[in-house]
Amino acid sequence: MIGITALVPAEVIYSCGEAALDLNNFVPNSKLEPEEKLCAWTAIWRELVLRGKVKIDKLVVVAGGDCYNALVEGEKVELAGKPTHYFTYPFDRDSKVMQEELNALAEFLGGIKEEAFDEVAELKKLALEIHEMRCNGEVSAEKGFLIEVSGSDLMGSLEKYRSAIEEVREEEVDYEYRVALLGIPPIYPDFHAFLQEVGMHVVFDEMPFEFIRHSGKNLKEVARSYANYTFAGHIKHRLRFLESQLRRHRVDAVIHFQQFACHHKLEDRLLRDYLYEKLGYPYMTIEADLPSPTPQQARLRLEAFAERLREVW
Repeated sequence: MIGITALVPAEVIYSCGEAALDLNNFVPNSKLEPEEKLCAWTAIWRELVLRGKVKIDKLVVVAGGDCYNALVEGEKVELAGKPTHYFTYPFDRDSKVMQEELNALAEFLGGIKEEAFDEVAELKKLALEIHEMRCNGEVSAEKGFLIEVSGSDLMGSLEKYRSAIEEVREEEVDYEYRVALLGIPPIYPDFHAFLQEVGMHVVFDEMPFEFIRHSGKNLKEVARSYANYTFAGHIKHRLRFLESQLRRHRVDAVIHFQQFACHHKLEDRLLRDYLYEKLGYPYMTIEADLPSPTPQQARLRLEAFAERLREVW
């Protein structure tokens, strides 16, 4: 079982005969209070691994291009004796450099044994179909989010992920507004369900959508795809991508979910200037720290945001 600290190409991990486990996906439902923290996400997964609450054989740390807090937390895990590899996204989106990173990852994992590229690509295609159902109001945001956010590690098992996708059933979703949730996935496990309660259907989760849209049927295709992971490069590419996706998903409003002590928090002003000031999307920011049900203060602000949308639309 290979623990990953951010998006790492699962296609390579499974093709090396291993299984991926996204440590972040344990955080929102964790009751663990870390002894020391800067970011709750990285501190909690660090403690889960060090205390043996989540068992992994090796760790792959995304040391450049996404979550920078993970670097030091990964070093702590490595110093405790866990074999650790540091994976870096090229800031300039160079697919050749990306392929070199994938080759180094494969070498750390013992080399490619039985290629799983086709099967992973098929599963992500099925996940994208669930995404379209969600976009059409045929799947709740909560259920769609689970499939998409699990695209980072495929639930630790290709069979398990396939079963989870097949269990999703079409339903009629009642909502007033189509919302995009930008930034990191919410650390509040009930966040999507609460937004649904106040009439806001999340049709686009930025980072989880990234998890399922990148793939490829060989190492070269995977490198070319993941080189365009928007969180890893210059934000100008991310802004253009967001503009196209907000239009494609017919979004009415934007919520930026940010985490205390995350460097992505510093991008809020840039996102607001572009998406609200330039493009005119109603915009609000929610900042979180520790995992919990959505706090009352955030609920009140979101309810007020929904009322504002009723005035706008």
